[in-house]
Amino acid sequence: MIVEKETYRIRERATRDRPRERLLRLGPAVLTDVELLAILLGSGTSGESSLDLAGRIIQGGRISFKGLRELSLERLQQFKGIGPAKAVILSAALEIGRRLQEDPGGKQVRIRQSRDAFLLLKSRIGHLEHEEFWVICLNSANKVLCTHQLSKGGITGTLVDVRLILKKALELQAVALVLAHNHPSGNLKPSRADQQITRKVKRAANLMDIRVLDHLILNGEEYYSFADEQLL
Repeated sequence: MIVEKETYRIRERATRDRPRERLLRLGPAVLTDVELLAILLGSGTSGESSLDLAGRIIQGGRISFKGLRELSLERLQQFKGIGPAKAVILSAALEIGRRLQEDPGGKQVRIRQSRDAFLLLKSRIGHLEHEEFWVICLNSANKVLCTHQLSKGGITGTLVDVRLILKKALELQAVALVLAHNHPSGNLKPSRADQQITRKVKRAANLMDIRVLDHLILNGEEYYSFADEQLL
């Protein structure tokens, strides 16, 4: 049996059944992922509506919003029909969703154990295909003052400047730090360089009466904690 390819052409829909009109009438909760993405895209390409384009991205690529969020601007533009403008809009919308997910409701997040720090950072760097180094600055009650990206590198590493870590901590009058970076390779075992930079930051921070509580290595849904492994 031959099955015709399903299309989502907006012009073939009744006006009231188009994504924007459906959202206005029924609210966003009833819209499918394809329809929500089509609204963000705004327009399609020559011979392809925004619904077609959204359907091709989500269904053709078997990708979720979470999967899209993990793609860089460059990777988003690899989808035919996604240029710089659409990639920026998608990236901004997905980042808003991520921040809402992490929003503690106006309360400062407290880091009580390594998993707290992991949960704070996993959506930011856990699934990246390049390496990033982040610092969590804490007050005397171990409440988060900021989560700060220190550097961004390639697949195999990123540079870490101890002076920039301390500068940020001193600006915020932080009394404790949690270091973190990801391993795109999937190997959570700390390298010799990871151990060296941890010791270097800890020694420098001690001179300023700032404690380094932990250093996390993230990969997807897993992490390695220097503190839990008693390497600090």
